[in-house]
Amino acid sequence: MNAPRRKPGSTTSGLVLVDKPQGWTSHDAVARTRRLANTRKVGHAGTLDPMATGLLILGINSSTRLLTYVVGLDKEYLATIRLGAATTTDDAEGEELTRAPAEVVDAVTAEAITAGIQGLTGDISQRPSAVSAIKVDGKRAYARVRAGEDVELPARPVTVSAFELLSSTPVDGFLDLEVRVVCSSGTYIRALARDLGAGLGVDGHLTSLRRTRIGPFGIDAADPLDRLDVARALIGPADAASRLFGRLDLSEQQAIDLGHGKRIDAPVGAGDAGPIAAISPNGSLIGLVEYRAGQAKSIVNFPPDEPAAGPAGPADSPAVAEDAS
Repeated sequence: MNAPRRKPGSTTSGLVLVDKPQGWTSHDAVARTRRLANTRKVGHAGTLDPMATGLLILGINSSTRLLTYVVGLDKEYLATIRLGAATTTDDAEGEELTRAPAEVVDAVTAEAITAGIQGLTGDISQRPSAVSAIKVDGKRAYARVRAGEDVELPARPVTVSAFELLSSTPVDGFLDLEVRVVCSSGTYIRALARDLGAGLGVDGHLTSLRRTRIGPFGIDAADPLDRLDVARALIGPADAASRLFGRLDLSEQQAIDLGHGKRIDAPVGAGDAGPIAAISPNGSLIGLVEYRAGQAKSIVNFPPDEPAAGPAGPADSPAVAEDAS
């Protein structure tokens, strides 16, 4: 008996903006999109915790090559910080470690909160949560914590370019702060909650988190995961790369030369720069180039997609650095 023929995979590339629901992992979102797009070649540009909702950027087929550049972009979040208790995970999913008396929480002034937020704004040194996805000797920190190990991650520099208090509400002996944060990649919002509460002497943790922007991509353009139509939602490689980088429109001969690995002349007056999206006359993304000494050199090629080997499965997701939340 002949083996059944396998359905060919998708040949289409691009980025997809997904609004991840609460309770789903980033891997869950990737797995669902693999099935919808009928390709194994799907990856994400930075994780969101299961508790968090909001923008997740997925790359499909050859556009997974763009994800490396998306990971490092600045991000915007809306979050709720609860003052008055610390947890094992610095968020609502952990066990409560300490609780401040209600009268102590009530005594925290608006001026003290403002000062605490200002102290966590700008270029700061932040100690990531012990249950983060950062690897310690090849193993995720959260996995070591779950195995009973004590994990103390070293502080690292991050940039919090905006930390804005939107509102404050007393709730059952706690004080809930609604905040907006704009920060560099690698910033942990739950660590901001922990450190703000600790600095105010009442402890704190994160109770909700929503990512609203990554670089030039906003949540208003994202599709809910349960209603995702990949073909309709797909941002083509040329469009995506043009939003991320500067754009170089090529002649037909320049497109051929770059595709063959040759260097071409950079635009007149262009200084050293890169990456730049190199776009062919027919609107396709040839690659990413950099300008050096008056020439444009390819640093990442984007050849036409080839059919995937088979139906969506658990393998072949590109390795993408963890993001923080």
